Amino acid sequence: MKALRKILDNIKPHVEKGGKFSKFRSTFDAFETFLFVPDHVTAKGCHIRDSNDMKRTMSVVVLAVVPAMLFGMWNVGYQHFLSIGQEAGLWENFFYGFLKILPIIIVSYVAGLGVEFIFAQIRGHEVNEGFLVSGILIPLIVPPDIPLWMVAVATIFAVIIGKEVFGGTGMNILNPALLTRAFLFFSYPTDMSGDKVWIADKADAFSGATPLGDALIGDLDKLPSVSDMFFGFIPGSVGETSTLAILIGAAILLFTGVGSFRIMISVFAGGWLTGLLMNVLAVNSYMEMDAYYHLLLGGFAFGAVFMATDPVTAAQTKRGKIIYGFLIGVVTILIRVFNPGYPEGMMLAILLLNIFSPLIDHYVVQGNIRRRLKRIKVKA
Repeated sequence: MKALRKILDNIKPHVEKGGKFSKFRSTFDAFETFLFVPDHVTAKGCHIRDSNDMKRTMSVVVLAVVPAMLFGMWNVGYQHFLSIGQEAGLWENFFYGFLKILPIIIVSYVAGLGVEFIFAQIRGHEVNEGFLVSGILIPLIVPPDIPLWMVAVATIFAVIIGKEVFGGTGMNILNPALLTRAFLFFSYPTDMSGDKVWIADKADAFSGATPLGDALIGDLDKLPSVSDMFFGFIPGSVGETSTLAILIGAAILLFTGVGSFRIMISVFAGGWLTGLLMNVLAVNSYMEMDAYYHLLLGGFAFGAVFMATDPVTAAQTKRGKIIYGFLIGVVTILIRVFNPGYPEGMMLAILLLNIFSPLIDHYVVQGNIRRRLKRIKVKA
């Protein structure tokens, strides 16, 4: 590490103001702060000093995603060998999935960070760390056989239109990872839906329909067992199948204080209560499905833990977070049950509530102001 530090110190004068390559200062700073803890300190004024900066926060989220990512890699291999009727061991399954998912991760980071670096150079600003999380989430919410060029195009679109046009990290109103998936879903629907996309190189005679797909057409008898859905031995997007792995990530986020327990709990509560309401009003087999099944199917758990809790696009007030999360759960189930063309729901629900989260916070704040004014009048 000392040798690497020495190399950076030798380069640094050339990118400082007045140096030969000063216009690349932001690019150099991005690599330096990625490799070493930055030595920037506050010189004047009153500031809150805390060891938990943006880089550390993003690193915690990436760490929390790792269990779902590792299991997803294993499951990609498991579903592949299961479809062709061939038995495979733990490492054979894992390395098959690893080789499938690694290129998607690389393309996601190269495309997204490439845009981030370009905009940082144009603006003369530092490169923000926000895409460290988006870059790892995008590969986990797409099918394992998604064409790499589609991932690149969708990622570039999401970073430019969803974030940079609003001013960059911290200014965006939509979750970039979900915007990537929305772009893929509406632009290339055949590559994002249907049983053939959820299992890598599956046998032609093997049905690879997701449990949500079976539930949508009323084949509840084909649904996997609760244990298979909880542990994740089912077809689906790479990181969304294992509820157990996702809950491990949730525990990490909650223990470190990075994730909001109000949003997570309220999303699950909203989904479960709406599922119970659908059971009462049931007019088809999908609405009769046990309410807790919705929490295990599709991207519900993954969205509740890693997407809905995005600190930039979520509601900011304590009461607003509860309302925001509850409505995400409600809207997700309503989309699933009443929209036969789209069996998922979580993606659209979060994007919709991303747009309404400032309005939710506004009314929460106004409600607090009115209550305080009333208390003042009563005392007077």
